[in-house]
Amino acid sequence: MSLNAVISSFSTEDYTRFISFLSKKNKRTDVKNIQLFKLIYANELSSEEMCEALYSNGKKDAYHALRKRLYEALIEFLAALNLEEENSEKVAVIKYILVSRSFLQQQQYALGFKLLQKATKIAEEYQLYPYLNEIYHLRIQFSHENEKENLNELIEVFRRNKKQAALEEELNIVYAKVRAILHQISAKGEVVDFQKIVLKILHDQNIDINKTLSFKSLYQLLTIASISAFITKDYLEVESFMLDMYEFLKEKPNKEKERFYHIHVLYMIANTLFRTKQFEKSLSFLQLMDAEILKNKRKYERTFRLKYELLYTLNLNYMNNQNEAIERLEFILKKKHSDVVGTLDLHLSLVVFYFQKGAIKESYKLLSKLYHTDKWYLEKVGKEWVIKKSLIEILLLVELDNFDVFENRLSRFKRQYRTYIKEVGQERVLIFLKYVALYYDNPKEITSDKFFQTVENSFEWIGAKQEDIFVMSFYAWLKSKMVNKPIFEVTLDLIAQAQEL
Repeated sequence: MSLNAVISSFSTEDYTRFISFLSKKNKRTDVKNIQLFKLIYANELSSEEMCEALYSNGKKDAYHALRKRLYEALIEFLAALNLEEENSEKVAVIKYILVSRSFLQQQQYALGFKLLQKATKIAEEYQLYPYLNEIYHLRIQFSHENEKENLNELIEVFRRNKKQAALEEELNIVYAKVRAILHQISAKGEVVDFQKIVLKILHDQNIDINKTLSFKSLYQLLTIASISAFITKDYLEVESFMLDMYEFLKEKPNKEKERFYHIHVLYMIANTLFRTKQFEKSLSFLQLMDAEILKNKRKYERTFRLKYELLYTLNLNYMNNQNEAIERLEFILKKKHSDVVGTLDLHLSLVVFYFQKGAIKESYKLLSKLYHTDKWYLEKVGKEWVIKKSLIEILLLVELDNFDVFENRLSRFKRQYRTYIKEVGQERVLIFLKYVALYYDNPKEITSDKFFQTVENSFEWIGAKQEDIFVMSFYAWLKSKMVNKPIFEVTLDLIAQAQEL
């Protein structure tokens, strides 16, 4: 990760603490590391401009040496910070275990058991399963000296803890394997039987789901479910699973250590509810997500804010609050953001909102600002995003009646993505494009009953309730031409029909 990316992720508290750290570290008053840190954090100047601001004669060597020293100081600061934050509970538990063992071996049983109880309470609260294993081992070993211990119950708790520790380990393995598969599908464009592989992984790892999950385990499980839905485009299939799993944990005290995973879980559920067109429920989970982001002095603000804004504005748009969604996105995109993927998602959504509104020239102008090559976007955001961008461009060119560029883009799209689209079972994209071309060649024919029936029979529908909202949105454009109504009106009508089912 680059220096800029690390610094941009800092919370307000991290910012203040790091400046204090640098001030104590600096032995001279003319050191420019604090100035450089503040400039990078502000995220308003390019690297060249920062060099000029710090060194009037533009000393690039001095500037790069300064960046290197700042990076080294940053690593030192983060290492100390992580040791302080991550190990406080673990250190306390380890101390209690070591001292209690010493007391028990010296036959100071009352003191030994008192410390073990303290260790048990902390380790259970923070789900420190390896340490709990050692605690229960000691309590069992010396249970004959403690009348308050029920040996059979203690053995049962010990075994449950071992199972939970094993579950955490196995889920971590499953999660890693599933993410590797997603990388093959999304980044490299490789096609695999995703569901078959995931089921095999879960079976091989002997996963047993129960109510003692941590937020990290839930996050890993829901990520697996989300990836499955992403590949199959059937979010309805995983929705109830996600909500049921969250019920296990929603009453659980939300520890700071698990907040990162908790926010992820809330986002995944909100996203799934949006994709199944349950906008009010999606917003309710986004409200919970926002509340968690705001805790701990906005520690996770930069990590999650753009994800939150994307989903929030998508919900607004499809709840017929399009102008509000557009205004919000425009305001957000005026600022620079370190989250490249999040920024690109917001930009493309704004293109779509203007397109659905009928502001075609404004939409195309915004799309034109995405000037990088497809290869660059493939590396940054993956094949699905690039395909969506290309489809939007093709529709915009139809609306703008730019035949030469339209023909070029359509041919290039088929050449680059036809094989991939067929292999992932999304042939209806190619069928859709066939009718887009037919409409462009003969716009009058598209309004006939015969054409309408031909279109209806050509697509393999999975049902309006199950159908992905983005797939539905593209079809809405074609249907709007057939029924001669504004695209957004048709889009909302299709969604309303799905919601009634």
